[in-house]
Amino acid sequence: MKKLCLFTLLALATISSKAQDIDALLAAGVENAERFADDYLRPGTNGLMHSMNANWFNTADAKPLGGFEISVIASAASVKSEHKSFLMDIADYNNPNQDFSVTFADNSDTKIVSSALGENDPSIDIIVTYDDPILGEQQETITLPNGIGNSTANLLPTAFIQGAIGLSKGIEVKARFVPTVKTSDVELSMYGAGLQLEFTKWLPADKLLPVAISGLIAYTRLDGKYNLTESSGISGSNQRLESDTNTLLLQLIASTKLPVINFYGGLGYIKGKSNSDLLGSYTISNGPLFSQTITDPFSVSSKVSSVRGTIGTKLKLSFFRINAEYHISDFNAFSVGINFGFR
Repeated sequence: MKKLCLFTLLALATISSKAQDIDALLAAGVENAERFADDYLRPGTNGLMHSMNANWFNTADAKPLGGFEISVIASAASVKSEHKSFLMDIADYNNPNQDFSVTFADNSDTKIVSSALGENDPSIDIIVTYDDPILGEQQETITLPNGIGNSTANLLPTAFIQGAIGLSKGIEVKARFVPTVKTSDVELSMYGAGLQLEFTKWLPADKLLPVAISGLIAYTRLDGKYNLTESSGISGSNQRLESDTNTLLLQLIASTKLPVINFYGGLGYIKGKSNSDLLGSYTISNGPLFSQTITDPFSVSSKVSSVRGTIGTKLKLSFFRINAEYHISDFNAFSVGINFGFR
């Protein structure tokens, strides 16, 4: 079980572990650090929301009363080139009310910079210029953080255990979870619940129809915490990044009803929000915030609202089944499930 959970842990850790680089941007002001973190983290958290919503179903044919299935599922969202970077306009990091200025080291007005899923090659520096009351004009150089680059082969993986049971009249309830897993730096848990209704079960000729049609509604939540105290380059205490991610999936499903090999597909809608909070105390020893201690500097969030298409196939061998599926959306995703159960 713990090894399975490490797939999901990897996805969270590869995104969150870059926060120790983001906190260095506090030297350019809290508002600037928050603005950068928002653009930087959004592609990673959005991709994770797509990955964690794969494989909620493997057929539209709802289980009868007492029928059940236990599944071990591994999924991954694929990272496109457009997710690896964003346009950073230096004008957004300067305003008349601040007593310092931010520029790119090469004096560019804008640059394409790495998100949490990309990589800056070569590295990109910004320069913060401010007035010290004793030393006069000073400059602080900050190297923008890299993302995960190709370290995960352009994938954001998740994995979980899922169960489903039939309640008669085409009603099937589902639940999935990742038990709380802790390492020295990361703590993770995930759970979700779903309700599937097969409309064709309500028709008189249900048993004669070669296909089944269902609707699904499912909720998933992921909670994670990444400890920054040891990796941060800023003095302070209890430094951490905490995130909570909530998603809702609405899906229309159709599938064949054959004895051994079946095919399924559908059209769905994912809506979700991820909140990330940089917490703890941070004592800034350089830049315009010199010798200031900041507590719980900022929170950022990202949202998804996407239509997705799904195609998949399932092989049934007695009580053993295996399925594979592919989703087309803002982040394409694929998933494989090993399923055990009885109808």
